Amino acid sequence: MTVLIVFIYVVVFIFSAIIHEISHGYVAHLRGDDTAKLMGRITLNPLSHIELFGSIILPAILLSLKSPILFGWAKPVPIDYRNFKNPRLDIPLVSLAGPIANLLLALVSGLGIRLIGIFPNFEAGFGAAIQSFLYIMLIVNVVLTIINLIPIPPLDGSKVATFFMPRDIAAKYMSINYFICLIVLFLLLSSGVAQSLLYPVISFFVAIFSGIPH
Repeated sequence: MTVLIVFIYVVVFIFSAIIHEISHGYVAHLRGDDTAKLMGRITLNPLSHIELFGSIILPAILLSLKSPILFGWAKPVPIDYRNFKNPRLDIPLVSLAGPIANLLLALVSGLGIRLIGIFPNFEAGFGAAIQSFLYIMLIVNVVLTIINLIPIPPLDGSKVATFFMPRDIAAKYMSINYFICLIVLFLLLSSGVAQSLLYPVISFFVAIFSGIPH
């Protein structure tokens, strides 16, 4: 993978991760918590969201090593669950906002790829470069959607899962050490088992959205 392609992937990842975090903050605002808004985190300014290791270094390393799974994070938006109107419902809603935003970005990217394909002359010229960019956007956002829905703390899927748990079990579940969970997640993603489970799902959505087999 060339340096240019790695750079494009990292830029797309940063943008997609920022949209992910803005969505969390905006839905939290709608549900009664203005913490992210008051701290200026509901913004497209990348300086407010970039976390050096998680947003740039780790994704670049994984791409350079030709890892089949892109993994990383932006700086999480601050959320005070005590301000929610209905915490038991609002926590899963706010958590789902990020993956849903990434899914919508993936869908728009796929539609763009299909639209360019309708015009063969344009696709054969400058349209090919746009399609390539949109394809990267599609893959990154499908991966972000699926990875973030894994029910392992601190990923969004873990907070969604608490909606279906008794309150005491949910509290214990969310108190699991995040560092240990991230190590477990990284080991799972780097193992052949996780790849065999996730890759078909990723390929399915990429093919459905773009019409191009992955």
